[in-house]
Parts: sequence; structure tokens; C-alpha cells
Amino acid sequence: MQAIPEQFINAEAPLQILLFIDQRPSSREQVRQIRSFFKQVQVPFTFDFQVVDVGEQPYLAEHFRLVVTPALIKLHPEPRQILTGTDLVAQLERWFPRWQRSVEDQRLESSKALKAAEKGGAQSSSVVQSAELLKLSDEVFRLQREREELRSQLHFKDQIISMLAHDLRNPLTAASIAIETLEIAYKQSEQAARLKPEMLANLLKHARSQIRTIDRMITDILQAARGTNAELHIQLEKINLGELCQEVLTDFSDRVEAKHQTVETDIPSDLPLVYVDAGRIRQVVVNILDNAVKYTPIDGTIHLSILHRTTQKVQVSICDTGPGVPVENRERIFEDHFRLQRDEAQDGYGIGLSLCQRIVRAHYGQIWVDSVADQGSCFHFTLPVYRLQS
Repeated sequence: MQAIPEQFINAEAPLQILLFIDQRPSSREQVRQIRSFFKQVQVPFTFDFQVVDVGEQPYLAEHFRLVVTPALIKLHPEPRQILTGTDLVAQLERWFPRWQRSVEDQRLESSKALKAAEKGGAQSSSVVQSAELLKLSDEVFRLQREREELRSQLHFKDQIISMLAHDLRNPLTAASIAIETLEIAYKQSEQAARLKPEMLANLLKHARSQIRTIDRMITDILQAARGTNAELHIQLEKINLGELCQEVLTDFSDRVEAKHQTVETDIPSDLPLVYVDAGRIRQVVVNILDNAVKYTPIDGTIHLSILHRTTQKVQVSICDTGPGVPVENRERIFEDHFRLQRDEAQDGYGIGLSLCQRIVRAHYGQIWVDSVADQGSCFHFTLPVYRLQS
């Protein structure tokens, strides 16, 4: 286990807790709820609670091996424990009494050990027994935590398999269309004669690209099925985000034309490169654009833009002119398997946006939605800019 950064070491606090958040409004609300919880509980000792913004100190997320935020870490006493999810307060209500008891037990045992030492070791055997009991208590606590983690990983495995099976549909359909077009062209001699070499090359390139995407997803499914790691595997490289988005738009051109929709783009030519997993980010763009095409009515408009937001981040925005997302559901649409009531009769598993959020957070970015009822929705997400090492 890595050494704890010095700024988090507080020798006077028997219990130390860290809360890692990002800049989303929901994170600020969770900070407020957790602080309110701490004010209500009766604790007979001083404990240290710190809030860390991963956007300001991203290296700390890597140090503590965090994949998502918000994340609550019980840093001291050992063993270290990490809580994540949208129900942090509920988890804290369940775990905090255990943390409190472990601190009180340790203080009691320390007091007993000190008294025994002062008596010249007359009660040394009792101290040894108490120490052994304390070790056993810590071991039971560790095993309980591992059991909870295993349950979480099994649940995640089921979710990720459903997510990837859902996302296989898009590249499989695209590859099938490209191959069928080639097959029809060669069966009909007149059409084959009109098929230019550039068109043939593009169709083959497109089919190969989609098949590679499918292969990557199948690999992910196998990894999830083994249940060895609940984290998404990210392979970072520097890419041109504008070109990636244009490629996805090209893949969707047939669907857009079928609904007589208009696609407007605002992609600056001087965008910096981003440092991301290209396949994963393509999944995000595909999922959001798929929803935009689905919910935008016939003759509607879809807008895709990229903004160089800061020296460290770029922002992608995909807007539609669909029915919008109800205010009360704008946070929940990113939850696993959550679906709006109006979508219950449609195909799908309600897991596309959940996967998008998981991918974006794995890149230490944020994803959120702005929406107006009956006027449409804008989904935004940020990604890190590629910076040369000095």
C-alpha cells in the first residue's frame, strides 16, 4: 500500500475521512448532506474530515486508485475503506457506527496496554490477549469489507455485460451495412462499374473499423465475466477529437437522412489534441448521438460542438430538439438501468448514459445535461488536453 500523502496525516485525529468530489452540482449537494450528517451524530472524540476536488488535484485520484467520484475514504484507522455511489450518505449511516466503535476499541485497548505497562507488566498476558482480540476484530472487519467489495464487483459484472451487449448493436449494424453495400455492388455489374475505388476503400475501411470496435467490446465482456477487476481499462493516446466526432457523424449519416434531420457542427480547426482512450470516447459520442437522432423529430436539428474550455480541458456538446429531460430526472438518467417513463415501451436497457458517465469519469472528466421541456437537451462532457512533458 502506498504511503499516505503528508497533507492528510493528522496524528491528533483518531479517525480521518476524505471526500473526493468533482465540479458537478450534485457533488456540492453531497458535501452538504455529509456535513449535515456529521453535525447530527454524537462522537466522543475529534475526527478529521477533508474535501478534495479531483479537478484541482487529479494526481490524488491516481494515488488512491479512484475510478469514480464522489468517493469517501476512511483513511485512518486501518484498514482503509472506500465508499462510492449515489447513496453515499446511506452508506455512511451504515458504516460510521462501525468506524466509531473501532476507534473506541483501539483507544480502550491502548489505555489498557498503558496501564499494564505502568504496573510493570503484571498484566502482560491480558494485554497480549486483548491485542489478539483486536487483531481478530480488525480481520473480521477486513473480511466484511472484502465481502461487500465482491458483491459490488459481481453487480458491476452484470451491469457491464448488459452495457456492452447493448453497445454492440451500433458497430454491428454499421459493419453490416458496409458489407451489404459491397455485396450488392458486386452482384450488380452496372452499379459495380459506377462504384469508385475511393468509395470501395472507404467502405472497407469503415467495415474494418467497426469490426475492431466489436472485437474491443467482446474483450471487455470477457474481462467483466472473469470478474477480476471492476474498473474500465483505459488505454490512453493523443488523438484529434474533431476528426473522431466527424467520423461518428459520417457513420450516422444514413439515419439522419432517413429522418430528414439537419446536423450542424462547430468544431474549431485549432483544437488541441486530447489524451484519451479513442475507442472509449467513440462509445460516448456514439451513445449520445444515438439518443439525439432517436429523440429529435423528423426535420429537426442536431448540433455538435467542441469548445477549448480551459488549458487543461475541452468540452464536447451534443444538442437535440427532442422532448427534453424532466428536471427531476436529470441526475438519475446517468444511473444504471434507469429509464424515463416515456421510454419504457422502447427497445433498450437504460444503460447507455451510465456507460458514458463511467467512461468520462475514468478520464477525470465530467458529464452533465442541460434541458428545456419540449425544446430539447444538450449533453456535455469534458476531456483532458494532451500536454507535452517538460
